Amino acid sequence: MTKRVIQGSSGAGESTESATSMAAVMDGAPAPENAGAPSLQARRSRILPSGAAMKRFSAVQDERVTNCQAELFYLQKQIQLQTQMIFVMEDGSRVQGIIEWYDRHSIKVRGKLRVLIFKSAIKYLYKTGEVGSAPSE
Repeated sequence: MTKRVIQGSSGAGESTESATSMAAVMDGAPAPENAGAPSLQARRSRILPSGAAMKRFSAVQDERVTNCQAELFYLQKQIQLQTQMIFVMEDGSRVQGIIEWYDRHSIKVRGKLRVLIFKSAIKYLYKTGEVGSAPSE
């Protein structure tokens, strides 16, 4: 490896050690190892979960994805068919209308009024024409 002296803005040459490490970087040679720094493998083992924990996480994630896909499919079907729906809220009030659109946290319903409902506020929902769908309260 050749030593290069790099001129700074002041015009003075830098130390030989910094020039050597700079030349190593520029030539593509491996940089000297830091004795105190942990290896890449050690850092990854601290960051990444163990195999068993990863399996549990992926099973829970699969369940959420499946539930989410079923919900999205149901809502999309009701939008396309413009089905009259009844939304029963957590406080007991009811909103009737057609679903215009939805996103991750809310549903927009068009009835007598246009209402934006947070999904977390919905107790359950059902189609208007279904008999026996609503539990007796």
